[in-house]
Amino acid sequence: MEEISFIADIERSIINNWGRPALSDYKSGPIPFSQVGERIARLHILFEHFGINKGDHIALFSRNCASWAISFFATLTYGAVAVPILHEFKAQTAEHLINHSDCKLLIVGDMAWENIDAENLKDIHAVILMQGFQLVYYKEEKYKQVFDNIANLFKKKYPKGFQKKDVKYKYENPEDLALINYTSGTTSASKGVMLPYRSLIGNQELADRAITNLDSTTNSICMLPMAHMYGMSFELITEFRRGTHIHFLSRVPSPKIVSQALETIKPDIIISVPLIIEKIYKTKLKPILDKRLVKTLLKTPYINEKLLKLIQTGLHTAFGENFYEVIIGGAAMNYEVEAFLKKIGFRFTVGYGMTECGPLICYADWKETKLGSCGKAVDEIELRIDSADPQNIPGEILVRGKNTMIGYYKNEEETAKVLKDGWLHTGDLAVMDSEGYVFIKGRIKNMILSANGQNIYPEEIEDKLNSMEYVNESLVMDKDGKITALVNLDLDKLDRDGFKRDQYNDVLEQIRKDTNKELPSYEHIAQIFIQAEEFEKTPKRSIKRYMYSHKK
Repeated sequence: MEEISFIADIERSIINNWGRPALSDYKSGPIPFSQVGERIARLHILFEHFGINKGDHIALFSRNCASWAISFFATLTYGAVAVPILHEFKAQTAEHLINHSDCKLLIVGDMAWENIDAENLKDIHAVILMQGFQLVYYKEEKYKQVFDNIANLFKKKYPKGFQKKDVKYKYENPEDLALINYTSGTTSASKGVMLPYRSLIGNQELADRAITNLDSTTNSICMLPMAHMYGMSFELITEFRRGTHIHFLSRVPSPKIVSQALETIKPDIIISVPLIIEKIYKTKLKPILDKRLVKTLLKTPYINEKLLKLIQTGLHTAFGENFYEVIIGGAAMNYEVEAFLKKIGFRFTVGYGMTECGPLICYADWKETKLGSCGKAVDEIELRIDSADPQNIPGEILVRGKNTMIGYYKNEEETAKVLKDGWLHTGDLAVMDSEGYVFIKGRIKNMILSANGQNIYPEEIEDKLNSMEYVNESLVMDKDGKITALVNLDLDKLDRDGFKRDQYNDVLEQIRKDTNKELPSYEHIAQIFIQAEEFEKTPKRSIKRYMYSHKK
């Protein structure tokens, strides 16, 4: 397959889809590709007159929106390095990352800007608000003068108006640094992953093979944070390259909002994290499946098949019907949910990746998936399991290839820990079957060694806990050689079922006993505690485990 050019593809898509809709904020009118090109051109003029050079760093800090996408493509097509800052980061953290990454310009969303203290941004020349691309902060008067004169500068450069022929960008070297993406931090503080263009290109080559149903006649929905590589790569870049109309959910993707958007937009591809799918399963399907009559019917031959087909059809309709498959990644999928979806023939697949690979490592088409697996290593990646018996004894996943990062920005010590002997050490434990399918067991940092020498993977115990009635989510850890768990309970369901608050501990104890019945003795939970508030999450909806390591 011919090597693609990231910048050339952006240029080509704007030209070839000139009058077609490109970007829409949910329930707002579309921005055509022609306007995307023009707004990029205006930003390029600002960058030039603000003294931004090729290779300089530009921070993007906002919720998902059409202007985020325009700012991102403007940064890369100018030759600058994009530094996406996750919108869920607190202002103090965002300020630290903007400074740490040596950014010279900040393009920020209105809500994020409210909490930022510009005086703490040491190298920032100016701040542009994404909403309307207004100048809201500048260190020197010359930046204000340039901004006030942008209309004249634009007219001077494009006297006949902005046209297709004006869409001309300098193409990248695959080894050039494209962006610095700060990890969301499940087990530690954020690190700045330096991703070259070859990593973005490698992920797009995979997308070109795997996602073949997108073109200028299709729709997509963007639910995941674009500052995270999973959403950026497969909800933004892939679709924009194909000329697909992208609809951004600017609000938190609750099951209700997601359901409404899917029904309205009817996307042709759906990218999701497990939590969204699991919540839809728990709120929409499980209450029906738990009814006595339904349980009886599911045990009745012939009727069982008809009922499962009815559920499958209803679920496909709820997801908009048009989608080829739902690609799920970012965290482990609950086994009960995955098994049921596979049983009814729901079109989904579970992949695996990490920011350091921009992000994809493993994938399989929904027709080829195996229950509990995250697929096979993609063509751009060489993968091996660091184990004497990879099919039976879990070992660390090691990868190398086109998608891998350059290293962590200004952090040689952490880089040396994960990039060794040409391999990227992922920190994830897995086994791999004879066909190359990978089965994740958990993180090395989370693994518990029992008193009798058994390896215990907290994620597997959490999966059992999360399938129990009244459990929203859980976190398992070691306390003085004993397995303990924090559990966030579904208080609404407990109240509906008539439980009083003084009975919650009894419910918790029953959950512990029922879970232990499904576990080998060395994995038995000794103590279980209520986690009153929802666990702090990363944007990909994984629990920030390091925040709870002291709660024992």
